[in-house]
Amino acid sequence: MNHTTFVLFGATGDLAKRKIYPALYHLYIHGKLPESFAVIGLGRKELSDETFRAHVKQSLHDFYRLEVKDDETLQSFLGLFGFNILHIDRQADFVQLKERVERREQGVGGTSNRMFYLSVAPNFFGTIASQIEQSGLGSVTGWKRLVIEKPFGHDLVSARELNSQLSQAFTEDEIYRIDHYLGKPMVQRLEALKQANPVIQALWSSRYIANVQITADETVGVEERAGYYDQAGAVRDMFQNHMLQLLMMLSIHVSNGNAKAVNIRSKKKNVLESLEPLARQDVHRHIVRGQYAAGAIQGKEVIGYTSESGISPDSMNDTFIAAKLQIDNYNWRGVPFYIRTGKRLKSKNTRIVIEFKEPLGSSTPAKDSSVPNLLVFEIGPNEGITLLLNTNDPNHKGEFKQVHIDMFPDRMEAEEAYETLIHDALNGDSTFFVHWDEVDLSWQWVQPILEAFAAKEVPLYSYEAGSNGPEAANELLARDGFHWWFDDEPSEYAAPGVVNAEEVEKQPVEHVTAS
Repeated sequence: MNHTTFVLFGATGDLAKRKIYPALYHLYIHGKLPESFAVIGLGRKELSDETFRAHVKQSLHDFYRLEVKDDETLQSFLGLFGFNILHIDRQADFVQLKERVERREQGVGGTSNRMFYLSVAPNFFGTIASQIEQSGLGSVTGWKRLVIEKPFGHDLVSARELNSQLSQAFTEDEIYRIDHYLGKPMVQRLEALKQANPVIQALWSSRYIANVQITADETVGVEERAGYYDQAGAVRDMFQNHMLQLLMMLSIHVSNGNAKAVNIRSKKKNVLESLEPLARQDVHRHIVRGQYAAGAIQGKEVIGYTSESGISPDSMNDTFIAAKLQIDNYNWRGVPFYIRTGKRLKSKNTRIVIEFKEPLGSSTPAKDSSVPNLLVFEIGPNEGITLLLNTNDPNHKGEFKQVHIDMFPDRMEAEEAYETLIHDALNGDSTFFVHWDEVDLSWQWVQPILEAFAAKEVPLYSYEAGSNGPEAANELLARDGFHWWFDDEPSEYAAPGVVNAEEVEKQPVEHVTAS
């Protein structure tokens, strides 16, 4: 029998209790963990196995999305867990860990597999990988895999240094870089949706699409992450990773029946290679950066970024970024991709809006009051697809009605991102993990932005908390004859001066369930 050991660095941290333990429990109760499986948690504070199991149990009660019953199943699950004290600079701790893992493996027999999950600060990644190699902990009879969380470096140079360190202990095929946006159900179904729907597939090109908008708005502020966030900003925290990953997943073209990990990664790499490079002197024309000031979120007064605990009053860090990108390839040449993400905005929503040309074949929207056809992918917090079509209804000239395509008839059964990604990693499926080539190419594209920001060559606009961001972000699209599509209500898309939201609400809505 094969035995798999899940070695968790940072076992008492916030990510472990909020995401990793609930995900493992979900996989366990659904029979998706290996038959012979053990979890060894690691931390700097010594805990007994029993105390650690109680910690895991409390995490499940606090954060698992469904009810947790105190039954034999739960006790059996908790029995998989053990704890070892570990300081990453003490090789003796790694040797002791190796001996414990080997004792468990010998009791089972068969092939030994080991997954190392690094739920710790990125500056520890290289040291831990080196200690795993030098202590012999990485010597297995089966497979070994390293799972790491973003950020994958702070800039191009640091990302390459980190990759060099990891590569001394693990091959690229053994490294699983988690971007939890790639675990979201809607993102994972984007390519399948295109392949299963010839109509969408036929429209998926510059011939019919006027522009693409990828948005990740947050209502929260910096919260408890001041130390990290003030060094990262929106450009590093969201844009370089999550937002560019969404861009890749949306714009790749994969032939039917060829959606394998190697092919998906190759296509994503091709997209990044086709991005028109951004010279430092041009950054200010393509990038808008902002920082939230005091305002109100859902009727509650909130302070500005520089008044947050742990943030310097003169901080020039960005909490908002909007960008215009263009992909210079056969399918997307001439189609602008607009990306925006920020904190303390009006609503929490991650979505992709495809705006089709109107009239057909035109490069910009019609000059009259008509509304272009839209295809909207809601990624979070709600998931779904909305098709908004023009109608010739004489009572609502130039307006549209909504066709909702429900892709998730039973959302309670849809797995969450970490459930999906941990299961994939255990099974060696790297389709929805980030390859080093993607990390390197994305940092190459972003590097001129970082340099321009550092040299203060791009204005830092202030925007009121609870707004849609700085006005300069609207001007970025207006120069091309477009505007952002904002989702002010669950089923309404509105742009200033284009559509009356109250009238839209009165119009009929068609619901279609997709198989």
